[in-house]
Amino acid sequence: MNNDQKRTVLALVLSGIVLFTWQAFFTPEKAFEESAPVTTTEKVEVTGTTTQATAPVAKVKTAPVKLQDLQDVTISRNGYSFTINSDFSIKEAKGHETNFNLFEFSGAENFFKVRTVNSQNTLEAFNLQFEEIANSSSITAYDNSKGIKIIFDILDDGRLSYNLSSQNPVKLAFHLNSTEKTSANRTYRQYVIFQKDVERIDIESDDRGEGKTGWLGVDFDHHLFANVFSKKVSMKYVSTESGSFFVQTINASNEYNGHFLYALKNFDYLSSLKNKTDLSIDFGLFGILAVPILKGLKYVYNYVGNYGLAIIILTFIIRFLTFPLQYKSFKSMKKMQVVQPELAKVKEKYKDDPARVQKETMELFKRAGANPLGGCLPMLLQVPIFIAFYQSINNSVELVGSPFYGWIFDLSSKDPYYVLPVLMGLTMLAQTKLNPSTTADPNQQKIMYIMPLVFCFIMKDLPAGLNLYFCVSNVLGIAQQLFVYKTVD
Repeated sequence: MNNDQKRTVLALVLSGIVLFTWQAFFTPEKAFEESAPVTTTEKVEVTGTTTQATAPVAKVKTAPVKLQDLQDVTISRNGYSFTINSDFSIKEAKGHETNFNLFEFSGAENFFKVRTVNSQNTLEAFNLQFEEIANSSSITAYDNSKGIKIIFDILDDGRLSYNLSSQNPVKLAFHLNSTEKTSANRTYRQYVIFQKDVERIDIESDDRGEGKTGWLGVDFDHHLFANVFSKKVSMKYVSTESGSFFVQTINASNEYNGHFLYALKNFDYLSSLKNKTDLSIDFGLFGILAVPILKGLKYVYNYVGNYGLAIIILTFIIRFLTFPLQYKSFKSMKKMQVVQPELAKVKEKYKDDPARVQKETMELFKRAGANPLGGCLPMLLQVPIFIAFYQSINNSVELVGSPFYGWIFDLSSKDPYYVLPVLMGLTMLAQTKLNPSTTADPNQQKIMYIMPLVFCFIMKDLPAGLNLYFCVSNVLGIAQQLFVYKTVD
């Protein structure tokens, strides 16, 4: 190989290195489109440099103040604080009753980034310059290359409000990045977005959608970090298996208003904000019952000072309110108990004629005024209340870390010695024995007696507060059942 050939090869190698380096470190992120998958391997990180726009943009008319080239700024009020990076990502925050720093909460550094979308549909990072801080609770930032001005202000209740104004209409994109994790309270880290309803999206899952969006963020371990818009904005979103979550405005605008919220999901606090962030508390299908139960628990707690006692008192109230229906059920069960000897005779007399047994049995029930399905009513009544109690206890922050007495140090966690699940199983077995059987089949009777054991196994890892409710409810149910049996002929 002669010298000219060597120089040619060397030039090609060096050109390849330069091209690879440029693509790896300086190519901007692609905004997602419905027709193309999202590429998450390329990231923009701005530390003091300006990302070049693809077209000339009008400059912001800045106020006659000195601007500072800072990598980040921290503003605070009333013990709340937010740290904002110059690329418009959130570095750290201390919000309403929060227990974690943002890395512990999200599993990623600077996990919440705001970007602009240029005419080539690529994401561009901000390069903010900040005014000299005169008021530590508010600050104004400028990105002169994009013609954008942003006013940040911490409100008295701990939210970070922002007002973004742009010389030219601009699209925004929100890039969230996180990792999968399950908390000690069995809650999963998830992306959440409120459109028609709250959509919960598993981290590292493949999902997409669009609609008018009220807020978006991350939900984990009874905490919520969200960007909340002042009014709903038409947006599309996509999550990727790499753990990224992109949400992009569909239409460009000259102004965006909203706030960042980082808070422990206290129902009263979130409800007071009037922006539907209280829907981040997942009360499930029976939320219409779970919310009154939670409010009832908090109301009783204000007087007794112990959520365990509040659960017991509320269980008494629920049993009292539902007793009229249960009375009819127990009365029917009593009549079933009375006709058991005659039912046994019918089955013995017509044992070779199943159709005749069924006919005679129905006539016997009709004459006695007994309903073989009547005993199911108390259980059917308990199912939605049971589920609502579970959702209230499992998803509300009020019971987290709340002790009862003795060995119960946290009503939102399982009983460490499984005493309450065992008591629940025993009281359920006692109720089963009180219920008259409508069948002489020993196998079916055995199944009925196995059910308490199955429930005991299911309940062993559920919150102690839920087991406490079930135990007290069973004991009261037994007392009510014995009362009816003694007073009804």
